[in-house]
Amino acid sequence: MRTSRHTTTPTTTSAPALTTTRNLGILAHVDAGKTTVTERILFAAGAVHKRGEVHDGTTVTDYDAQERDRGITIFAAAVSCAWDGHRINLIDTPGHVDFADEVERSLRVLDGAVAVFDAVAGVEPQSESVWRQADRYGVPRIAFVNKLDRAGADLDTAVASLRDRLGTVPLVAQLPIGREDGFTGLVDLVRMRALTWPADCDTYETTDVRDPDAVGGAGLRAEAERRRRLLEETAAELHPAALDEFCTTGALSDDTLALALREVTLDGSGTVVLCGSAYRNRGVEPLLDAVVAYLPSPADLPPVRGLGPDGGEQERLPDPAGPVAALAFKVAVTATGRLTYLRVYSGTLRKGDTVLDTGTGRTERVARILRVQADRHFELDEARAGEIVAAVGLKTARAGTTLCAPQAPLLLEPPTVADPVVSVAVEARRSADTGRLATALARLAEEDPSLVVRSDPETGQTVLSGMGELHLEVAVEKIRRDHGLELAVGRPQVSYRETVVRGVSGLVHRHVKQDGGAGQFAHIVIDVEPLEAAEGAEGAEGAEGAEQHEQAFVFRSTVVGGRVPQEFVRAVEAGCRDALADGPLGGHPVTGLRVTLTDGATHSKDSSELAFRTAGRAALRAALRASAMALLEPVVEVVVTVPDDAVGAVLGDLAARRGRVTGSAARSGTTAVTAVVPLAELFGYASRLRGRTQGRGTFTTRPAGLSPVPESVAAAVLAP
Repeated sequence: MRTSRHTTTPTTTSAPALTTTRNLGILAHVDAGKTTVTERILFAAGAVHKRGEVHDGTTVTDYDAQERDRGITIFAAAVSCAWDGHRINLIDTPGHVDFADEVERSLRVLDGAVAVFDAVAGVEPQSESVWRQADRYGVPRIAFVNKLDRAGADLDTAVASLRDRLGTVPLVAQLPIGREDGFTGLVDLVRMRALTWPADCDTYETTDVRDPDAVGGAGLRAEAERRRRLLEETAAELHPAALDEFCTTGALSDDTLALALREVTLDGSGTVVLCGSAYRNRGVEPLLDAVVAYLPSPADLPPVRGLGPDGGEQERLPDPAGPVAALAFKVAVTATGRLTYLRVYSGTLRKGDTVLDTGTGRTERVARILRVQADRHFELDEARAGEIVAAVGLKTARAGTTLCAPQAPLLLEPPTVADPVVSVAVEARRSADTGRLATALARLAEEDPSLVVRSDPETGQTVLSGMGELHLEVAVEKIRRDHGLELAVGRPQVSYRETVVRGVSGLVHRHVKQDGGAGQFAHIVIDVEPLEAAEGAEGAEGAEGAEQHEQAFVFRSTVVGGRVPQEFVRAVEAGCRDALADGPLGGHPVTGLRVTLTDGATHSKDSSELAFRTAGRAALRAALRASAMALLEPVVEVVVTVPDDAVGAVLGDLAARRGRVTGSAARSGTTAVTAVVPLAELFGYASRLRGRTQGRGTFTTRPAGLSPVPESVAAAVLAP
C-alpha cells in the first residue's frame, strides 16, 4: 500500500535544481475538471491538507469571489508543490473561450502542460483551441482523460477524438479497471502494475498485473498485455532506439519504453495518455509520476532566444550564474501590492536587484520576491533560472515586458494579444466618480492586456472592449466590487471590420505642400486588391468563415530604378497602415487587402519621409473610397448540447440567428449541434437556450474568424 502524500513540501526559501523543476500548466475545456485536477495534485503532494471542491467554492486556485460565484476559472493562478524530490510550479488556466488570453500568456512561459479531457465528451471546442495555442509555443504535453466514473465515459472514444481532432499520435499508457460507477483503478502499462483505490480511501494498492491473484483476473491480464503490445508498437514507430530493440527482441523493456515515451513527448511526435477521476482522487498520483517522468525540466529545453542591443539574435542558457533575463507574463494588484509574475530564464534574481526594462530602457528595483500559492505568498531571497515567481516593486512592467541585467540587455518575444471583439460603453452613475472610474479602468487594462479602454470620438463615451460578453461582465463586476462604483453599462457591440472586395489599379496621388521654407513633395502610384484566400488563410486554423482576413495587410513595392528610395518606401507603408484605422463604410478598421507601390517620384529638396507617409495615408484612403468594400463581422463556432427532444427548437433558433449548422453528434440521450453563428446574434443566447430547453441545454463557443455581413444587416449597422 502506498500513501498519496509520500513527499513533503520543502521550505519556501529552497532553490530547486534545474533538472528537478517542472513548470507546467493545466489546460482544458470549461468543466473538464481542470481545477479539480489541480486541487487533487496539491492534496496528493501535501501542499494542502483538505481537498477543496469547485461546487463548494473552496478550491485553492479559484480564490476570486467571481470565480467562486460562477464556478469557473477566470484568472490564471500559480501554485507550487513538491513531488518525489521535484519542485512543480503549476498554473491553473481558464477553460472559457473569453479568457483565452490568460492561457496564451501562461503558455508563453511554461515548459510543459497537462491537457485534461472529459471521458464522455472527449475533445471539445476550447480544448482544441488551447491545444493549438500550445502547438504555437511548442509546449510538450501529456493528456489526462478525466471523469472516468461518469455515465457514458469511454477511454477509447476519448482517445479516438484526440487522434481525429487534434492530429496527435496518442500513446495510451494506462488501462482503466471498471467502467463508470465501477471504476476502481487503473493498470500502469509501462510497469504492468494494477493500481486500485478502495472506496473512500486516499491511498491505493499496487499489485503486479501478471500475478494470477491480481485484481481483474485473467481477463484484465490479457487486455493489459494486448494494450501493452499496442503501446510498444506505437512507441517503436516514433522512436528509433525503441524500434531497434523491438525489431531485435520483439518487445520493449520497461525502461526503454519509459525513455521512448519521454523523448516522444519532448519532441512532440506523440502524446502520452493517462486516465482517472480527479473528483474521486483516482489516478492523480500516477499523473504526478508522469509529469516528473515525461515532461521537460528547464534544462531539457533549448536556450531562450531574444534580440540583443544590436538587433541580432542572442541565446541565453538556463544558467543560474549567467546574466539575469526574465519575462513578465501577468500583473495583479493585490493587498500585498502590485505583483508582477515572472519566468526567470537565466541568471539569479535577488531582492534589491536593479533590472532593465528592455522595451522602455528604464531601470527598476525589485523590492521583494515571492513564491505564489494562488492568493497566498511566501518570501524568497532569490529566484534562479527556471523558476516562476512574483516580484514586488516593479512600477511600470507589463505582461510581455523583458527584465534583464542592465549590463546584458536582451529582448524576449512577448506573448501575443488578440484583438478585442466585443465592446460596451461604461460610465459612472455619479459624475463625481468619473475620475475613480478612469483609474479603475486603467488598472484593469494593466492587469489584463486583452481589455482595451478608449474614448469614442463621436459620443465622448468611455468604451471598454474585450474578448466576449462574459469577459466584459467579469471586468465590469470587478470594478463594482473592488472600487465600490455604481456603473451604467451599454448594450454589447461587436467590433466590425471592412475589407476590399474589388480594388483599384494605378491610383496616382501627388502630395505637394509649400508654405515658406522647405516644402513637402511626394508622388506615388499604388494598386489595391483583396488578399487571395490562400494567402490570407496562412496560419488560420480549422474554423469556417472568412478567415482569409486573418492576415490584415500586405504591402509590397515593385518600383525599379530607385525612383522611390527605400526609406521613402517604408514611409509609404507606414502611411498606408495609418489609413487602415478607419474605413470608408463606417469608420471600422480595414483588413484583408494588399497594397502595391508601383511607381513614384521625388524632389531633390522637398521630399522627406513625412511627405511620403502623408502621401501613403491619403492615397490609400482615396483608393478605398474608389474600391468596392464589404463589411465583416466576427463569427464563432458554437456547440449546443441539448436533449434530443429539443433539437428542432434549437435548430430553428440558430437559423433565426443567421447560424449555419455544420454538424451534429448524438451522445447518450443528447445531441451536440455545431454551427457557425455571428457573434452579434449570440448576445443573450444563454437565457434563450435555457428557456427553449427547460434549463437542460448548454453551449460553448470559440472564435471562427470574420465573415461578410449580408447587405440587409450591413445597411442597418451602417445606418446613422
